[in-house]
Amino acid sequence: MVKVAFGGSQIADTTHFASRILLEHNPRVIVFYAGDNDLASGKSPEKVYADFQEFLKVVHTRLPRAKILYLSIKPSISRWKLVDKVRKANSLIEAECKKTPGVMFVDVGSVLLGEDGMPRKELFVKDGLHLSPEGYVLWTKIVTPLLK
Repeated sequence: MVKVAFGGSQIADTTHFASRILLEHNPRVIVFYAGDNDLASGKSPEKVYADFQEFLKVVHTRLPRAKILYLSIKPSISRWKLVDKVRKANSLIEAECKKTPGVMFVDVGSVLLGEDGMPRKELFVKDGLHLSPEGYVLWTKIVTPLLK
């Protein structure tokens, strides 16, 4: 199993560098988390969706059988002001995933919310953006069964 990851990127960055960081490894499964930084940089949910469609096109042109698990954009404490855009982008991307064979939308955001509908502080580190170890444990419980 090859694990390739880099932080701070946007969907278009991954698409641009896909041949170097992704496609050359010929993965059977791609777990893809992106979109959070896109919205934070000012992109609209529609642009995030369009960039996701381009990512799918690039990957499936070279790897038509690759399964893609798209991890939903998470709501976070520090970017709570973007929550409506997060929900809109997730909705658009989820609809695309449902109609695209081999692509699955994985909701990893709702587990981060408390009964009050707000992000649970213990699931984030001090910056209110990145997950704490406990937050990653929750994500691992969601994603691991999908990899088998």
